[in-house]
Amino acid sequence: KMKPLTPELPPDEPEWVFPYDAMRVGDSFFIPTMRPAYMMYVVDVTSKRAGVKVKAFKTTKDKVLGVRVWRMN
Repeated sequence: KMKPLTPELPPDEPEWVFPYDAMRVGDSFFIPTMRPAYMMYVVDVTSKRAGVKVKAFKTTKDKVLGVRVWRMN
């Protein structure tokens, strides 16, 4: 059985489009989510597929839980 190309989203999580192609080294974006561990997994899978190295950390912004992602290369 083959793995799907995109990770399966939980039913209450929107489908995200990440701006890897438009990012320069050092740029970052914030993803609000109630499932930061899952989102970090999605970022890991999608960034590898895009050929981009990123660092992702669980954080908050304006009291909202989420993940911040920085482009490293």
